[in-house]
This record gives sequence, structure tokens and C-alpha cells, in this order.
Amino acid sequence: MPKRMRRTRGARLPYGTLVAAATAALLATLVTPAGARPEPAAPAGSALSSVPTGPAAPSVRESRPVHSYADAIRESVWVDTGLDGDGDGRADRVAVDIVRPREPAAAGRRIPVVMDASPYYACCGRGNESQKKTYDADGNPVRFPLFYDNFFVPRGYAFVAVDLAGTNRSDGCDDVGGRSDVQSAKAVVDWLNGRARGYTSRTGDTRSRATTWSTGNVGMIGKSWDGTIANGVAATGVEGLKTIVPIGAISSWYDYFHSQGAPLYNANPSWLSDYVNSPEARARCGAVQDRVTAGTPYSGDRTTAWTERDHVRNAGKVKASVFVVHGQQDLNVRANQFGQWWDALAAHGVERKIWLSQTGHVDPFDFRRAEWVRTLHRWFDHYLLGYDNGIDREPVADIERAPDRWTTDRHWPPRTTATTTLRPAPGAAAGPGVLGRAPAAPGSTATFTDDPGLGELDWAARIDSATPEKAGFVTRPLSRELRISGSSKVTVTATPSTPTAHLSAVLVDLGPDTIRDYGAAGEGITTLADRTCWGLSTPGDSACFKETEARTAAVGYTVVSRGWADLGTWADPGAERPLTPGRAYTMTLDLAATDHVVPAGHLLALIVGGTDKDLLDPPSSTPTLTLDLTRTWAKLPLVGGAAAFGRATSGLHPAVPQAPTAAASPSGEVPPAAVTGPRLPRAGAAR
Repeated sequence: MPKRMRRTRGARLPYGTLVAAATAALLATLVTPAGARPEPAAPAGSALSSVPTGPAAPSVRESRPVHSYADAIRESVWVDTGLDGDGDGRADRVAVDIVRPREPAAAGRRIPVVMDASPYYACCGRGNESQKKTYDADGNPVRFPLFYDNFFVPRGYAFVAVDLAGTNRSDGCDDVGGRSDVQSAKAVVDWLNGRARGYTSRTGDTRSRATTWSTGNVGMIGKSWDGTIANGVAATGVEGLKTIVPIGAISSWYDYFHSQGAPLYNANPSWLSDYVNSPEARARCGAVQDRVTAGTPYSGDRTTAWTERDHVRNAGKVKASVFVVHGQQDLNVRANQFGQWWDALAAHGVERKIWLSQTGHVDPFDFRRAEWVRTLHRWFDHYLLGYDNGIDREPVADIERAPDRWTTDRHWPPRTTATTTLRPAPGAAAGPGVLGRAPAAPGSTATFTDDPGLGELDWAARIDSATPEKAGFVTRPLSRELRISGSSKVTVTATPSTPTAHLSAVLVDLGPDTIRDYGAAGEGITTLADRTCWGLSTPGDSACFKETEARTAAVGYTVVSRGWADLGTWADPGAERPLTPGRAYTMTLDLAATDHVVPAGHLLALIVGGTDKDLLDPPSSTPTLTLDLTRTWAKLPLVGGAAAFGRATSGLHPAVPQAPTAAASPSGEVPPAAVTGPRLPRAGAAR
């Protein structure tokens, strides 16, 4: 927990500062786009509450926008990373664009830092509107993407936007999550604490020192690759990093490109380096890209390059608090990324908070805006300014149960959660098998043939029939709701007909519902024309952003969690081995973390298949696999454990509405069951 700051006797704001604050509020109105709603000005008499001149008194609970954003200091610094990634004989310097309030600097006060380190500031943009950095004719920063600068700078924070090595105005080469990526941002944290060198230009010798204005307290934030960098820097244990807020972030790059040996789409990271590198870096970084390619083989074998990019293994070094945000239907940075990170942090007692949405790869600013800004404000006030606002004592988890309907939990997963073993067994010949607590009779089997043209949506749509591409098992209709909270595992014993085979295991909630349409454009949101404003603006950097609303879909089933594996890694998770056709192999698939309530009247299904279309690359052969059901089971984290499952699968179940009309599956055919689901997006860059 941060130390409280000491209050100086009789501290008062000078008249000029109050005038500047009033001017800033007026300017925000003047440059706000027509029809946009600006942030309200600070209440009268609130100015002193945002000036961290000593220990936060009990009455100081919130920083206020009392500083001028228009008059803020905007500057660029190049920080020495100590690496020479591009091999030019000089240490790489990364570009650091800074905006900070002028008033604390004039008064000799130091302030904390909100930092977003990104490879996307020039190539691709940030946020729902793909904003890029802009500069004036002299190269001075003008626009900082997203709302962090507009909102937090007037409240007494600096905002620091770091270009990763090889991107935008930085030296070096991007190495896709490796040492260069992490050191790009860690060096800046060190510089803010006086431990690294910064310069006023990319090649000059004039030093720039942050310790004259920075307290050294840093909070890193970012979505996707940016949040991944925050995870990586925290995993170094660097001093001064007080908190991180990873949004849809990667915790292990191996698990972004592979799943237990099975290659996911775009399973080669070198193209990402070319994607984000500046034109100059592309010309000089071919050797780095070749090393990345060589060190991260498509085969899925675990190498030292993957170990270097695994932040979970270093969770014990994390000293910062962690506020995780993730979409449970994120099929870009999949939900196993937050689950394994969360569990590792919990094992080491790291202070944590989590938001789980129904969206895909979406920033909370675009699915829960007002509550997000309020919560993030309180989070940074507590961990960077030391304000005792109670956020560290509030429920740890917010979970979206239905579009725009949220619940909270004091602990996550809830303390009554217990791992419960469910077992598949044969069912009626024309339908799915049975999923319950009783083991299958000796000799029971189920057989399917890999069909790369079908995937989880097709399997779920065809659950009522015994189709050849999957093995499906369902509970009886539930008499009461059943909650899954955490990470599941599915152990299979499978006999393949060919030397290679991939496996998929999917949990499905069978029943009609309205969910966020995570497979459509926007991945669960629709962008509107109206704008709202979150902070103060200048003519070159508006605080006003397009509003959004939930994009929903009526479905007949919901995929709850998924996992994939190469059966060839059954004996060694680090290397694939050829399979012997006709021999039985046992391995356990790790399913992504989730928190889902299966309503009364619905059924819970376990489906085992081969290639999951649009998510997993197929094996080199087309295997038929036979499951030994006596040695196949699922271990699910159920709230209430086995007793809750027993209660939910006994007694009368309520009637449920009829499922929606059948729609075309991703393969283009109309499924035989009258159920529908969202289409799946192709995997893309971690943006």
C-alpha cells in the first residue's frame, strides 16, 4: 500500500493557479465539438484537494481538475535502454512523449505518472477511433491518443506515452514481447526514478532528468500489446511501478500463438514485428525478425525465446497492484491469458482487482465508460497519490452477466468455488452423450473425425444429433442455475488413426439468451455518432470521444470456455512427438478462465472435437479419434462444488422460451438444430 504523503502547514494555492484552472475549464468548453458533453468543472473550494503536498488527510479522497491542460508542459525525451537491438554500435534510445501540468513544476512539487507504452502510436493508432500521436513542425507532441492525458493531467498527474523500440521515433527493433519490448518501458520507469539516462534529443548529449518533477510513482496502463508490456515490466519487479492496468493483455506470448503445442492462426510472431516497426526500422531489423522466427517455431515446441516472453513464470517478482480487465469472449487475446496471470498473482499474494465483460477485444472505455473512468480515477488516486478512498477494500470483481448488467464479488473466484469432476457417458444412439457425475460403463467409447471446415459454433448447433465431426455430452436440463467460475480442465484418453492430431474441448450453455454479439464488427459494441468528453481539451487534442452501445444477438447457445491441444504433446508439453496410430494417449487440455451462470432450464454441454475452425490450424493429417470415456472427464470450478451440481441436476426444471430461428453456420449451411450463435472473427494483431 502506498505511503501517505505529508501535508505542509498552511499550504494554499496561489491566485494565478486558480485563474489558470478557470481558464482551462473555459477552454475545454470552447474546443469541445458541437453537441458533445464536456466534463463538469471542479466544484468550488475543491482546488486544495488535488494538491498532494503531504500525507493524504482522511478528507482527501479525490483529485480534482484544477490544473490547466492548455498550458501543460509538452516535451519529448529519449531514454537510453542500455540495449543495441539494431546492432549499430550505439545504445538504443526510446522516444518518450510527456505532458504534465505546469503549476506543480512552477511550485517545485513532484507528481506521479500514468504511462502507456505501445508499438501502435504511429503505425495503427489507439482506441476505438485509432488515434495516433501528432507533432508540430518542430517535433513537439500535440496529440496524445486516448483520454488519459486529458483527464489525469488537470488532476495533477503526468501522462507519459512511450514508443517501443523500433516503432515511431525510437531506435532499435521491436522483438514481439521479448527483452527489447520490456526494456523499452522498464528503462523509462527507471528514468522516472533517477536510475536511467534520458536525453533531450535522439542523438544529442544534453541530459534530461525526471526526478525534478516526478515522484517516481508510476502506473502503467494499456490495452492488448500495451497491457502486455505492463505485465512484462511488472514481472521484472522494477522499483517505482506501483500499479498496472492490463486490458485484454497477454501474459505469455507462447499462449497467444499456440495452445499446448497446437498452432493458432497467424502462429508466427515475426510478421508482427514488421507490422509495427517504423519504415526505418524495417530496413535495419531483418536480422532481428529472422532470430524471432527461428526462436519461435511453428511446430509449437517451447524454446528459450518463448520462456523469455512468459511473464507468468515471474509473477512472484511483481510488486505492483494489478487491475485486470478482459473480455470473456476475446478470441484475439484469449481468456486463458488473464486466467493464468490471475492465478499466478494470487499464489504470490499480489493485490488484485478484475473486470470481466461479455465483449471480445474491447476497451472498458467503450463498454462501460462512465463507471470505468470513475473507477480508474479512484484506482490511480489510491495507488499513485496515496489517497485513502476505500477502493482497496471494495469487492474485487465486477462481472457482466448480460449486456450492460453487472454483478460484483468480494473475492474471485468466490471462496465457495470447488473443483468438481464431471464424466461423459454414452447417450441415445441418435443424440448426444450424457454429462454427469457417474462414470461411464467399462468399454464405453465415442468416435469423431477431424473436419477443419467446422468449429465450435457448428458443433454446438448440431449438439442434438450424433454428427461425425464431434463428440458431445450434455447434462439434463438444470432445475436451478449453475455457476462456473475460474479455469477448467478436460482430460481425454484418445486413440488416433494418424500420426498427428489436434484436439478441442468446449463448454457450452445450451439455451436461448441475449448476449453481446462478440463475433460481429465491434466485438460486442456499436459506435455512435454522439460524443462525450472526459477531461479538458486543446485544439490539437480533444477529450471528446464517440459514444458506444451494446450490440446484442439472440442466441440458442453460448460457448462458455474453450481449450486446444496437439495430442503429440501428451508426454512432453515442450515438444511434439509423432503419434502411433491405434495407440491410446491421455492428456489434459487447459480451458480458458470464465465466469458464467448457466440458467435454470438450460443444459451444460461438453464437446470434444478436432480442428476448431477460424481459431486453430489443422494437423497435417485427417485423424479419426476414439475416446475412452472411462478415462475421460472434465474438472470444472463450480460455485458450491459437487453439491451445487447435484442440486441443479435434480428436481423439476422450468420451461424456457423456444430457441431462435435457425441461421446459417460459419460453414454456410443451416444447422439442423434451431439454434444460432455469433460468427467468429479471424485472429488478428493484438491491438
